[in-house]
Amino acid sequence: MMKLGTSIPGLACALLLSACATDAPLLRPEKSSVVTLDSALAEANRLAAGGQQDKAVTLLRSAAGSYPADKAPWLAMAQMKFDRASYGEAILHAQEALQRDPSDQVGNSIIAVSGLRLSTRALADLSQQNNLSGSLRTEAQDLARVLRTSLGEDVLVPPPAVARKAPLAPAKRMAPVKPGAASSADPFGAIR
Repeated sequence: MMKLGTSIPGLACALLLSACATDAPLLRPEKSSVVTLDSALAEANRLAAGGQQDKAVTLLRSAAGSYPADKAPWLAMAQMKFDRASYGEAILHAQEALQRDPSDQVGNSIIAVSGLRLSTRALADLSQQNNLSGSLRTEAQDLARVLRTSLGEDVLVPPPAVARKAPLAPAKRMAPVKPGAASSADPFGAIR
């Protein structure tokens, strides 16, 4: 039989060695699943097409955090917000994309059209309230002039087309009736 005093250090060593052996997997770093930008964009498109826009935007925000220098997640979020008529948010996301690529046409287009739609909505509301006067009216007219010049149009919104009546065609002249050529019983005899 062994004495209790000599077996305690051996038991302690055995416990320490077994503890190190079981903790080793916990100390190893886990392999993180790296999501590529293309796969994140594809998954976000799939979610959005399935009607899960909120999940798609959350995924795109995560992709934007993982790829901070890329404009693609921001443009995708801007387009989703634009499609849902959330023009203010669409503008914010498009501005983020333009910080990464100032010459991006899609980002600039989303900002321009979203801004015009917000302005149109606000002007319609003011017009209904009869509060479109003074400097606000002058500024709106100046903006309309800039838009007309930019678009190369004289009128931004043409009036409804008025149905014009086609002018009457001139009447055909009948050939002169030759005496004795037709009888009074045949009125079309002179035309033949």
